[in-house]
Amino acid sequence: MKIGRFALKPRAQTPEDEYNDPPRPFIEHLIDLRDCVVRCALAWGLCQVAIIPFVRPIVAWLKAPAGESQNLVQGLSWTIGFDIILRVMLWGGTALSLPFLLFFIMRFVFPGLKRSERSIIVFVLVSSTVLFSGGVWMAYSTTLSVAIKIMQMVNRWVGVEVNTVQIDKHIDIVIKMIIAFGLAFQLPLLLLVLGWIGLVSSEALRKQRRLAIVVIFILAMVLTPPDPASQVVMAIPMCLLYEACIWVIRLRELAKGRREERA
Repeated sequence: MKIGRFALKPRAQTPEDEYNDPPRPFIEHLIDLRDCVVRCALAWGLCQVAIIPFVRPIVAWLKAPAGESQNLVQGLSWTIGFDIILRVMLWGGTALSLPFLLFFIMRFVFPGLKRSERSIIVFVLVSSTVLFSGGVWMAYSTTLSVAIKIMQMVNRWVGVEVNTVQIDKHIDIVIKMIIAFGLAFQLPLLLLVLGWIGLVSSEALRKQRRLAIVVIFILAMVLTPPDPASQVVMAIPMCLLYEACIWVIRLRELAKGRREERA
């Protein structure tokens, strides 16, 4: 189109395979955000209710790490049943609702992202889920039972006989340990993301290896019960994952260097 001697060039169109969300009024984005929040709230509330029929097997699952001492885990008040139901609803319902929450959030965010950005987010979510599940499995299958046995040995050594353990406190310890392991196992993903965007290099991670090991053992000491065995059980896998991150970032650096040489 020409106006006098000046020509107006049409604005370049964004490829449909990169952006699937055409420009829209701001109010429409607010409406979509409102719908996303409402759906997330409904999903969370429904999952809180849906988890109630499974309270008994979940409580049995939480008591299992106590092993032969499960009979010592008992309630000490008439209202303990309601307290346990509320705890299971909060933690179990939230865990059950996470896939729905992520789906609604991604449904709101993804149309405004490039294909490469969407791929990165999916990779991070999948990797985070796998690492968190690995941390939960290690905490539940190994660390909790070892920690409970060691604490029992310490109690006997100091001459204290434990005949009753409050079930609410036992459940709190189990849940905190599971969450602590799950979050601790997110460290490799954080390092990989920093290495992917170029903020951290494999050489820097190698130079700081000793400091990283000290920090990992300090974190393990803070996040686990006060016994050396559970601290070591958390720290060793984290050290191995740290080493794996160095190699993964190094391989990416080599691949990037080869692409730059060909260019």
